[in-house]
Amino acid sequence: MNQHSPLEIGATVPDVAGVDQDGHSIQLKSVAQEGIVLFYFYPKADTPGCTREACNFRDNYKMLINNGVKVFGISMDSQEAQKKFKDKYHLPFTLLADPEGKIVDQFGVTKRNGHASRQSFLAKNGKIVWRNLKVNPDNHVQEVLEEVKNLKDNSAQNR
Repeated sequence: MNQHSPLEIGATVPDVAGVDQDGHSIQLKSVAQEGIVLFYFYPKADTPGCTREACNFRDNYKMLINNGVKVFGISMDSQEAQKKFKDKYHLPFTLLADPEGKIVDQFGVTKRNGHASRQSFLAKNGKIVWRNLKVNPDNHVQEVLEEVKNLKDNSAQNR
């Protein structure tokens, strides 16, 4: 079990780095400073539920990009496993390898049998604005798009 509880709405994106599928270090706090960023955690690359979820994001990627959303998929897989997964399914977004669970712990994502739970955090300008602690891989992307639309509607109303 984790000693951390899941990040709350309004929390700052943690200052933690991850390695992407190509071996580049990514500072999560930095990438979350501008715009809308989705950090979605999944148990294991190239397993049925995770593949459906990732391909759903891939198939709706244009809509996400058009809404200004940057997507980061995170699991406790190795960098090599993330690269194979990204290449095999032509995933257009960044996958972060977190074999030691540092990112998982910073976000307070529950671990089961050495894998991250399927959880999701949406950040806007460095702050968590939405989270789902029990993600369904089949409607995850629709849920995220709906939430992004709500964010945009709310910011338009506040102008």
